[in-house]
Amino acid sequence: MSEITINAGNFEAEVLQSNIPVLIDFWAPWCGPCKMIAPFIKQLAEEYAGKIKVGKINIDEEGDLAAEHGIVSIPTMVLYKGGSVAEQKVGALPKHGIEALIKGYI
Repeated sequence: MSEITINAGNFEAEVLQSNIPVLIDFWAPWCGPCKMIAPFIKQLAEEYAGKIKVGKINIDEEGDLAAEHGIVSIPTMVLYKGGSVAEQKVGALPKHGIEALIKGYI
């Protein structure tokens, strides 16, 4: 499974009601560090398919959703488990850093 696009319309169903942990990547097309980590996010979505859901929220298209979650800098990765924020990291991380973020929750 690859990443899914999360928006205000599907956030509750895809993230808050998910029965598996959800890693959300808050990003924007103009963000250089976001582009740098995008391949890592995609790889992890495929490697951990069925164990974790990986979603992407474009802050340009979903500004209200980003504001609701206090996103002030991108990339920001937020891990949700059981409908609540379990962990959050701001800034570009290497693949093993992102993987370490999710491993404790699967």
